[in-house]
Amino acid sequence: MSLPAPEALTTVLDVTWPALRTEELAGWRLRDGAGGGKRVSAASPVGAGGEITLAEDWMRAQGQRPLFRLGPPDAVLDAALEKRGYRVLDPTVIMAAPVERLAEKPPHVSLFDIWPPLAIMRDIWAESGIPAPRLAVMERAPAPKTGLIARVDDRAAGVGFLAMHGAVAMLHAVEVIPAARRKGVGGIMLRGAAYWAQQQGGAWLALAVTEANTAARALYEGAGMTIVTRYHYREDAR
Repeated sequence: MSLPAPEALTTVLDVTWPALRTEELAGWRLRDGAGGGKRVSAASPVGAGGEITLAEDWMRAQGQRPLFRLGPPDAVLDAALEKRGYRVLDPTVIMAAPVERLAEKPPHVSLFDIWPPLAIMRDIWAESGIPAPRLAVMERAPAPKTGLIARVDDRAAGVGFLAMHGAVAMLHAVEVIPAARRKGVGGIMLRGAAYWAQQQGGAWLALAVTEANTAARALYEGAGMTIVTRYHYREDAR
């Protein structure tokens, strides 16, 4: 069973974690993130891209600092941005695995899929640095989608967000409270996410994780997920 193509997973990433508004203009895919973070605010080249100044001006007009998301095919643009003083942020990998490899029905009362999210889920996200504008990203993502809440020691221990596009479910915004770390919460959520995707008729579970998050990457790789592609951001440092 061949892994999804890098371009397909990048599309799933954008569809399941959408910007407020996206505009294609003269070689650019430009995003108005409405404060929802880098992923929904960065410009991406279409093909070879266009004039960098055009994209910069558009982003500044939205009140955003110029920011670009670049993948393996964008080496020429990456070098051009480096010459302009742009710094690298958050090198990230997109990983995927067949749901049949990961799916496991969660043990009793250990994981629930709930939408819209409960107040305790919103609180955990907020305490982990995911404020209201990023919750708004989840709200505007198309169905099928759900929130995940894990329980350990009879208390809420972790949360996540799942949405599907085609045969791929993408897992976003996974957060485990400090007191519940190293208690298997991440594994429960990963297997439960794949189980939910399987119940929706999905074939693949995918996610994006920064290269610096070595603990999460070890969990995902140990579960059998494979790196399909990479991206990073370039931000205007001037």
